[in-house]
Amino acid sequence: MSGKRAVIVLASFAVSLATLAFILRGIPAGDVIASLRAADPGYLLLSFFCVALALVARGFRWRELLNRRITPLQATHLINVMFLGNQLPFRAGEVARAVLARRVGLPLATSAASIVVERLLDALLVVWFITISVAQLPGAPSEVTDSAALFGLLALAGILALMLLARQPGIARRLLDLLLRLIPPLERLPLKSLLEDTLTGLQPLSNPRTLIWTAFWSACAWLLSFASFYALHLALNIEVNYMISVPLGMSLSAVSIALPVSIAALGPFEASIALNGQLVGMAPLDAIALGFLLHGVSVGSYAVAGTIGLLALGASPAAAFRGEDEDAESAP
Repeated sequence: MSGKRAVIVLASFAVSLATLAFILRGIPAGDVIASLRAADPGYLLLSFFCVALALVARGFRWRELLNRRITPLQATHLINVMFLGNQLPFRAGEVARAVLARRVGLPLATSAASIVVERLLDALLVVWFITISVAQLPGAPSEVTDSAALFGLLALAGILALMLLARQPGIARRLLDLLLRLIPPLERLPLKSLLEDTLTGLQPLSNPRTLIWTAFWSACAWLLSFASFYALHLALNIEVNYMISVPLGMSLSAVSIALPVSIAALGPFEASIALNGQLVGMAPLDAIALGFLLHGVSVGSYAVAGTIGLLALGASPAAAFRGEDEDAESAP
């Protein structure tokens, strides 16, 4: 392991341990364990099932962004490998998905461009879910709810802008040219190549059928994720305003997963659910137990589904998560 990678791994352990120590201060570990042991197994199984279906929905969505160039099963296996790899400190899942996609005939540039668009869509949806949920918090100051509503509108505008650029890519090119003329030092950055990659990924959305199916599978994926989290509330017999706690908690956890420095998001993930609990009036112990339970269900589901995906694709974990394609020479 190189010195830089070793530093990142050590930093990941430090972040995870420090965050866990912070959120567990004053809460006996025995109480947390007792709460987890009391979880209803039926609702736990339902949560696992919903996570599995959400992964399938994400596979179908990615297939649409690829203009259906691969089968639903191939897309789902690759999605599952990505989620498994993203539990590592370097979030190797995204790279593994793009590289392993070559095994099913996808050029690296095509899969990478579609992944960029997928991440943009999810990021905008997360912002929208958070802002809408925050705006409904009881007792929230008017300036908070007004700001949340504004951000929600901006996120919605961002989604509409992506749809517009899919049909009118020339607008984005002209805007970037104008920006580069106004700020010449930006020419040093690879903004043009990044824009072209993004526009390539957006191109399938110019087809109304693809746009509708992408929206449909996005809705299915997020609703199933919400159902999984809701089931865990029931498993722990937590009574709160589910219409706020479920979308807000899932969205905050998605933000925590995006942080690159932690071990499988351990610590930041639980902190995001603890924050959600504080905002919706949940007991601290319940919020901590809920965070550990959601994290365990998620990682467990990704481990099983990702391992199946690696076996189906005939890829070794070491090669996949180092970003190496063992069959690169034979791939188109």
